[in-house]
Amino acid sequence: MAKTLNLIAKDRKRTNILRKFEQNTIAYLVQRMPSWLTSDGLTTIGFFGNLTVAGSFVLGAFVNRYWLLLSLLGFLINWFGDSLDGRLAYYRNKPRKWYGFSLDVTVDWIGTILIGLGFMIYAPGIWKYTGFIFVVLYGWEMITAQLRYKVGGQYSIDSGIFGPTEVRLLLAFIITLEVFIPGSVQFLASAACIFLLISNLMETRKLLRLADQRDIEERQTKEQELQNRRKENA
Repeated sequence: MAKTLNLIAKDRKRTNILRKFEQNTIAYLVQRMPSWLTSDGLTTIGFFGNLTVAGSFVLGAFVNRYWLLLSLLGFLINWFGDSLDGRLAYYRNKPRKWYGFSLDVTVDWIGTILIGLGFMIYAPGIWKYTGFIFVVLYGWEMITAQLRYKVGGQYSIDSGIFGPTEVRLLLAFIITLEVFIPGSVQFLASAACIFLLISNLMETRKLLRLADQRDIEERQTKEQELQNRRKENA
């Protein structure tokens, strides 16, 4: 198990609350994946999970709100595919770092857009814009994670103590509550957007500090190189 944990944690720093339990679960699962199931296959499964969540909103709007509970299965499917796709590649020693990164980010973004559209179909009146705002804020979070990777050299999918898993659980709780307390999703989704906005502002501030520090270090390195050249030519 320890060897597997080292393999799946390669190139990725986790800071989320559930990281220990989540990493142990992923390590357990990757060892038991059938040989015919590939990383791309898991990415497809993860996308199907997001599609299921989006569909639950549509069914909740036009059929019965109890269809919203289908989203719980969707989040679970999405976690399974999205969490295991890249980790399975590292476990099998067949990583495609840049391909996997590009595919994962693209598919996650499309899935998030679909969920936002599903919410906009379900929510009444002006509350529809909450879904749009959530997509924008989640996109901001994704961009921050990618910039942090570019600037800091280490990829992290978490924003402090919250990661995609915690976001899934939060959304699952909000949607479940809507089933039993109709109308609550409108206010809770708005609160989630406010929380995400605050989190994004804090993470962006950290990113800018990191970027500023890297600029300083690179400038100092160039100055040192210039001084060394002058000494060599003197």
